[in-house]
Amino acid sequence: MPAAAARTRPLRPGKHTPHCQKRAIDTAGAIRLGKAMSTTRPAPVTHRYTVNDIDLVVHEWASDGAGVPLVFAHATGFHGRVWDAIIAQFPAHPAYAIDLRGHGQSGGGPISDWRIMASDVAQFLEQAGISGAVGIGHSMGAHTLLQVAADNSGRFSRLVLFDPVILAPAFYAEGEALYSADNPHPAIRRKRDFASPEEMMERFRARDPYCLFAPRVFEDYCRYGLVPAPSGEGMELACAPEMEASVYASSRSNGAILEAARSVEIPVLVVRAQMTDLNDFKSSPTWPELAQVLPQGTDLYRPDRTHFHPFEDPADAARIIAGMVG
Repeated sequence: MPAAAARTRPLRPGKHTPHCQKRAIDTAGAIRLGKAMSTTRPAPVTHRYTVNDIDLVVHEWASDGAGVPLVFAHATGFHGRVWDAIIAQFPAHPAYAIDLRGHGQSGGGPISDWRIMASDVAQFLEQAGISGAVGIGHSMGAHTLLQVAADNSGRFSRLVLFDPVILAPAFYAEGEALYSADNPHPAIRRKRDFASPEEMMERFRARDPYCLFAPRVFEDYCRYGLVPAPSGEGMELACAPEMEASVYASSRSNGAILEAARSVEIPVLVVRAQMTDLNDFKSSPTWPELAQVLPQGTDLYRPDRTHFHPFEDPADAARIIAGMVG
């Protein structure tokens, strides 16, 4: 199976596996803070921005200091509130956690080109008057922020990219879509209906990979990952299975991302997780040479973490971010 095929598997619960056993965490490779950070912060205010004919929802935290703005972008199938545990540790910084198109509370349906995500984010940054921010992205969200930085000089001063879905040139050279209407991505079969967040938690708690998540992150993922069902009874996934499947299916759509990376003239930290069996969706999808393409790129290889690093150990991820925020 090609490298991209592993990353295009859905984030779906599987059988309980040894991966779900709690492991000792080796943070020797992490960038550290000298002092412990605060873990409390008031709830965000949610704003809607009209971008590309949809409502893009952004969860915004005011700061109690003069820190540089922090802008967070999530992975496919997630939402902006999965960053809450990390954002809580930066009270001096205004923070913005985006619900990307078709995710969380944002509008929009299935996509065919990942660049629409970058266009949405760029329009939000312009409307909000944000510049010089530190962008923090995970997976597809990291890909998105790198494209935004390439297209919009000055919006970001630095980037921290956790396992960006940016693969080797050969992957994009193949060109052909991995899935089609006749052969949709398996994510389209995800269970979408739940009576409550508590039911979702009970169903997923012991399953791989959710069992690896820190408790607060797991609860935030479930609690903010559902919206009221149109029928008025129960709840359903905020990211519809059709939307999630379309993102995976169009993963080759932005073949220009590597050329775009060469034009990003700001410091960029690429945090890569373990690379294991290509059939394992917890394996890193990131091209190991990505940092070398970036003019001011730095590679931080963390083989002790999976693709879900920020959610397995948000304190460690916050230390890494803080090292870049300075």
